[in-house]
Amino acid sequence: MFRLAHLSDPHVAPLPRPRLGELMNKRLFGYLSWLHHRKSVHRADLLERLTEDLRAERPDHVVVTGDLVNISLPGEFVAAADWLKRLGTPDRVTVVPGNHDAYVALPFSRSWVHWAGYMSNEADGNPGREPAGFGDFPLIRRRGPVAVVGTSSARPTGPGMATGKLGAAQVGELERQLALLGREGLFRVVLVHHPPLDETTKRRKRLLDSAEFRAALGRAGAELVLHGHDHRFLEAELDGDTGPVPVFGIPSASARPYSDRPGAHYLLYDVIETGTGWSLTVRARGFEPGNGGIGERFTRTIALPRPRPGGKS
Repeated sequence: MFRLAHLSDPHVAPLPRPRLGELMNKRLFGYLSWLHHRKSVHRADLLERLTEDLRAERPDHVVVTGDLVNISLPGEFVAAADWLKRLGTPDRVTVVPGNHDAYVALPFSRSWVHWAGYMSNEADGNPGREPAGFGDFPLIRRRGPVAVVGTSSARPTGPGMATGKLGAAQVGELERQLALLGREGLFRVVLVHHPPLDETTKRRKRLLDSAEFRAALGRAGAELVLHGHDHRFLEAELDGDTGPVPVFGIPSASARPYSDRPGAHYLLYDVIETGTGWSLTVRARGFEPGNGGIGERFTRTIALPRPRPGGKS
């Protein structure tokens, strides 16, 4: 059995005090939102308790599907890197970025570079090259029977917008890599921050090329798609080359319950190889309403076929 843990949208708090010049852009609106709402939602103590509970489950690997920071202040990327160190070492944790991690345009050397080890790429026999810039996606990491395939939908956007986009080059490379990994018979887990289903997300927050993403999966196949962004549970299916591909979204890892959103949770995926394919057991753990303790919310078991021998090219 291989156990994969999934966190998303930790929005690591507290927010560093910004300088006035750092707010002369979209950050001003995000900072006001933080002061008047988000500061009371995203709590460092909840994130730490959830992190400790996750570590006690002893997963083989952990994935984080974006939005580690809030308004992309340079100091936030350092604070998020400190949290990642507590979560695990770079060989045991994979990160993909979200829209808040690209809230404004910022040099790579002052932002994602702090997480570069958690985004290293092992595609095409590479031993683990750290990204040199924002465009080094998709990333591939093989762990036992599982291939983690990380994408980046993070793009700076204007005020009030939180859309994402992969771009044609990344979608094309994603399809190529998925086909190769399918021929190896690996359990392919695709990470993307924005939900790949248009009907689940407001237009100002959607993945702009979700149709292209879905088409690539339909041709090349995958066994599991994981995302964040909406701060709530989502279960769906996409068409794959051998059948339906399960899709799971998850609440923020640092949030108290608010509006219609649940409190902080993470998901555990137990992958077991069977004679005909894979057995996937999904468990949600997080804060129970009312008592403030961490418990189990739901369990699902899904049977999945193995990729066709030879796969599609």
